[in-house]
Formats: sequence, C-alpha cells, structure tokens
Amino acid sequence: MKLKWTLLTFIFTIATVLTGCEPLLVLDPKGPQAATTADVIWLSIITMAFIVITVLVLLIIILVKYRASKQDDDYEPPHIEGNPIVEGIIVGIPILIVIFLSIVSVVSTYQVETVPEGYEDQEPLVIYASSSNWKWHFSYPEQDIETVNYVFIPTDRSVQFKLYSHGPITSFWVPQLAGQKYAMADMVTTINLAAESAGEFMGRNANFSGEGFAENTFNVIAMPQDEFDTWVDDIHDTADPLTEDIFNELLEPGHLGQLAFTGTHLEFSPPPEGEHGGHNHGSSDDTEQSEDEHDDSEHDHH
Repeated sequence: MKLKWTLLTFIFTIATVLTGCEPLLVLDPKGPQAATTADVIWLSIITMAFIVITVLVLLIIILVKYRASKQDDDYEPPHIEGNPIVEGIIVGIPILIVIFLSIVSVVSTYQVETVPEGYEDQEPLVIYASSSNWKWHFSYPEQDIETVNYVFIPTDRSVQFKLYSHGPITSFWVPQLAGQKYAMADMVTTINLAAESAGEFMGRNANFSGEGFAENTFNVIAMPQDEFDTWVDDIHDTADPLTEDIFNELLEPGHLGQLAFTGTHLEFSPPPEGEHGGHNHGSSDDTEQSEDEHDDSEHDHH
C-alpha cells in the first residue's frame, strides 16, 4: 500500500511540473521550415514510442507466459527449430523502420534547405550573418545597415541568411524559425526561413566556440513589412556609420549589447565568396606558385 501511494505521488508531481513548463521552442514553430522540423521530431518520437511500448508489452507477455514453473526432475523441454515467421518479423520490421525514417529524413532535409513553400515566387531578403567571439553581426546589403546581436525581419517574406565566421566554426540556430546551419571562416553557407507571425524569437550559436559560448545569443524580431521599412529609415536617421576601425574593435573577443550602424562591413571586409570561397586554405600567391610549378613540370616533360 505504501509503495502504491509513493508511485501515485511521483506521477502526480511529474504531471504538475510538466503542466507548468513552457513548450520547447523547437516544438513551437512560427515558420514553415521550423514546422517541418517539428513534424519530423514528433514523427520520430511517435515511432520510437511505438517501438518501445511494443517491445515492453512483448517482454511482459513472454515473462508471464514462459516463466519458470515447477516441473518434474526428469522433464526435458521440447527441441524447437528456428521459426521463419518470427525470424522474418524480428529482421524485417527493423529494416522497414529504418527505410521509413530514412525517407522522412531525406524528404524533410530537402524541404528545409530550399526556399520555404509558398514563397518561391518572392524575392528574398538577403542578410549576411557573421559570427565572431562572441557576438553576431547582421549585414543588410540592400538596406545598407548593420546590426549586432539582433536582427529585424519582415513577416510573410522569405529571408535568406548567408552565414560565415570571423573566427571559429559556429552554428546559426533560431529554433522557432529554422534548424541549425554551420558558419565557417572559409566559405559561405545559406539558410532560408520565413516568419509567419510577428514576435521576438531567440537565436543562438549552437556549436561550442570557447568560454563565451553560453552567452553567444541574438534576438530575431519579426514585424510587418511596413514596420520593417520604418525601422530601416529610423536606423539611417539615428545610427552612426560603421567604419573599418569600429568593426575591428567589434571583432575583439568579448560580449556586447545590441548595436546598429549605417553601412556594412561587407564594403571593406567582404565575405569569403568567389575566389576566396570554398575550402581554399592557401593564399593566392601560393596558388599562383603551384600553377607556375605545374606549367614548368609540363614544359620539362615535353
């Protein structure tokens, strides 16, 4: 009786605590890309729960049905050969589960990597999001402004973030709008998203990058297009211009608040695109030298 009341108290306590918890951000999507990710998570949870519950039920049945019982001393259990039906089930069902989850993963990956569904015919807002220790820089080339540790985006419009890093590898993640994408120092990666409701959403670096990693966060504020245009005008009226000296100071390791500037660092510190894109870790001089050596070797060969 005491064990029963202890178990009931434990279940009631857990239910009470969970009732007061806010929903996980990744399961509270505010955009089509995040909704796809949330659907895949729920589908995976349901699939795994079905497997676990089925296995536990079968375990209980087997333990009860085939439990040890008193037998005569001369009792010999019957010799049983392999059962093709049972063997087919225990091998076939896991294969079907893996195939099912693989198809779901591939389809959902293509969905979240492309422009959000319903926004294909719309010109996206391009924002360069670059990280440094331990802050985020958001450059709007079309609007000619730059912000630090916060980014404004219009609702119901496709937004394309071009990601790279001024230091170690980081991971751009806004749980309610999109999944994670790495930002690296020698190439630009792209993540597409759209916010279908106004609000403020938490974003962060999801890849450990040193002692300041825990506070390497930013805010994403989604608003109607007209309010976004007004905000852009306000930045041009009130913010100071971003110079190369100021930007170099911003790159120094440390934490900062939210800042805004007119102009972007893309003018004097361009992202690693074109000849500087990809995984080219050598300098242009090294490349030219290797090409000259290659030409000389071909000449000597002839």
